[in-house]
Amino acid sequence: MVRWMGISLMIVFIACGDKKTSLSGDAPVEAKDFVSAFPDIKLPTTIYDTSLQRIGDTTTISRAVLTQFIPDSALNGVIANGKKISLKPVAKIERDEETYLLVKSSENKKIALAVFVLNKDSKFLGARQLLSNDNNDDYTHSVSINKEPTFSISREKITKENQLLYTRTGYAYNKDAGFMVVVNDGNENTQRQDSIINPIDTFGSKNPISGDYIKDKKNFISIRDGRSANVYRFFVHFEKNNGNCVGELKGEMTMKDEKTAQYTANGDPCVINFTFSGNQIRMKEEGSCGNHRDIKCFFDDSYTRKKESKPKTKKK
Repeated sequence: MVRWMGISLMIVFIACGDKKTSLSGDAPVEAKDFVSAFPDIKLPTTIYDTSLQRIGDTTTISRAVLTQFIPDSALNGVIANGKKISLKPVAKIERDEETYLLVKSSENKKIALAVFVLNKDSKFLGARQLLSNDNNDDYTHSVSINKEPTFSISREKITKENQLLYTRTGYAYNKDAGFMVVVNDGNENTQRQDSIINPIDTFGSKNPISGDYIKDKKNFISIRDGRSANVYRFFVHFEKNNGNCVGELKGEMTMKDEKTAQYTANGDPCVINFTFSGNQIRMKEEGSCGNHRDIKCFFDDSYTRKKESKPKTKKK
C-alpha cells in the first residue's frame, strides 16, 4: 500500500513539473518559460502572405505578457493595439548573441508576422514587421529566412505580358544599428511605366485641403475627402535619382490642427508628417517607411498645389 502511495505521489509531482506556464494572463512569467513557448524552426524557410492563417502555435500570448519583454513603443510599430487582437508564437531562432522570436498577430481578418530580437538575458534589442495579408495589390508577398538569419521580404507578380516583376529587400540585425538593409534586388524600376496610375483620382475633393500638389508628373501628392472632416485620403508618388529610387504610398492622414497632419496605420512602422503653408505641402518621414520606398530615398519633399482649371464662359 505504501509502495503504491509513493508511486502515486511521484506521478503527481511529475505531472506538476510538466505543466506549462500560461502566457495568456496578466501574471509575470519567467523568461525561460516565455522563450520556450516558441518552437524551433528549420532554416532556410519561406512564408507567404497566403499561408499566414495556418502558421503559429496553439498557445496564446497576452499583450501584458509580451510587454514584459518587448517595450510598448516597439510593439506599436509592428503590431496593432486592438482589443480583440490575438498573439501566437510562431518560431524562434537562437544564435550565439541573440534570440529571434516570430510572433503572429490576428485581428478580424488582418494577420501580420513580426520578429523580435532579445539578447541572451532576454532583454529587448530590436523588432521588425515581416509580412502582412493586408496588401491591396496583385502581388504575392513573402519572407524568406536563411540560417544567418537574414529576412528577405519580397513581392512579385506576373504581368499580362508574362513578365515577372519583383522587389526583394533583405534585412539583418546589427547590434550597433538595429535591422539593416543588406540585400536590395528587383527589376520593377526598369519595367516602370511612364504614366502613374492615381488610385484616388476620382474621389471627392470638396474639403479645404483636398486637391493635387505636384512637382512634376512623377512627383506628386493627391489629397481627397476622407471619412470625416479631419481625415483625408492621400496618394503620394515620387521618383528620385533619375528614377532609380521610387516611393509610393496610399493611406489616410489625420489633421492634428489647421496646418499639420500625420499618417499612421496599425501594423505599419511608417509615420509621415505633413505641414501645410499657403499653397504648399511639406512631407517629412518620421518612422521607418522602407516598405513603401527604395532604400536610398525618403518621403521628404515639398509640393505646390495645382490650380484648378475654371470652365470657360462664352461671351455674349
